[in-house]
Amino acid sequence: MAEWYQVLMTALVGAGVPEWIATAIALLVGVTAIGLVAPLIALILVWLLRKVISRIQDRIGPNRVGPFGLLQTIADIVKLLSKESINPSRADFMAYNLAPILSVFGVLLLFAVVPVTRGLIGVDINVGVLYIVALGSIGIMAALMAGWGSNNKYALLSGFRVVAQLLSYEIPLVLSMLAVVLYAGTMRFGELAEQQGNFLGLGWYVFLMPGAALIFFVCALAESEQTPFDLLEAESELIAGFHIEYSGMRFAMFFLAQFLGGFVFAWVGAAMFLGGWQGPGVELPGIGGFLAAGYMMLKTFAIYLLMIWVRGTFPRLRVDQMMSFCWKILVPLTVGLISWQMVVQVLDLPTPVIAALVLVGNLLVMGIGLYAVGRAIRQEGFRTKRAFTPDALIGTVQPVAE
Repeated sequence: MAEWYQVLMTALVGAGVPEWIATAIALLVGVTAIGLVAPLIALILVWLLRKVISRIQDRIGPNRVGPFGLLQTIADIVKLLSKESINPSRADFMAYNLAPILSVFGVLLLFAVVPVTRGLIGVDINVGVLYIVALGSIGIMAALMAGWGSNNKYALLSGFRVVAQLLSYEIPLVLSMLAVVLYAGTMRFGELAEQQGNFLGLGWYVFLMPGAALIFFVCALAESEQTPFDLLEAESELIAGFHIEYSGMRFAMFFLAQFLGGFVFAWVGAAMFLGGWQGPGVELPGIGGFLAAGYMMLKTFAIYLLMIWVRGTFPRLRVDQMMSFCWKILVPLTVGLISWQMVVQVLDLPTPVIAALVLVGNLLVMGIGLYAVGRAIRQEGFRTKRAFTPDALIGTVQPVAE
């Protein structure tokens, strides 16, 4: 179990509290901490997104409510709370009302296994990576339930896209995480962070497996419905996606789940590829724990800022482009990467040689992937150019009469 849990249990039992009551109190403390911290993180993420996107688009962003617009998100929440929650007349009541609750609940469960620092983790289970993969799929069911239960054609089409997109991109996402698990030999996030503590806390797996890290980042964008993979709620095609019929607080719950989901993926990426809490000075007495927590949050927000940068820079893909990119590029690359790594690690070679071969495989995957993407872009541009010639748009002009 986590160190905080053991310390709290020891203190409560030592004070004469019955063990079953102490267990209930400890679990209640953990659940309350997640329930309080997660909304605060969401407030920061919304403000950060609006400020960074406005900066990219040469705007000011929120600047009226509170200093630097920090209280604008709270004002928006108050506005949403005051709005009426409308139930469509022919909607499936159970699926329609359960979907927003399930979406938030599924994301909050993920906070339990990702560490903040050494000893400060909700539940340090030995299948932490598998836990993230399994419970991360709850959001797919919630979006599909919302699309089906709303009795709206646009919401239903968005729900179908949920199944197509998120399930497809889970395959390369899981395989990229499997690359780290195979090399480290563990699925505990705490042990993954500990193994990256070499070279003054800079022995990160991103330097050893850059290909897997890049694929993980791209798949995290797709799984968290970020641009250029935000086709689930494409305004020009689906009005507002699967939550078109929602209003008030239920509408806000979907966005809470989306922001927290993106943050969790950034958090997992920091733990698996950027060393987690590792960094210079984390072993120092007294301030080491604060430094470790600071490193973890700094890396997580750095990845999330990169997600925002991509969101404000790249255009949205078409559905066929999105699916082709997954099945024709990402899936073959990750399968090849995992196959190469399995062969390398089966061989009885010294650890430095295995690390070098793993790095070579990742560099090859990155090179092949970038070449494939560039070739696909050139071919797409050529087809688009041929499709929109003046003759194709207007037709050949023939004289009416001599």
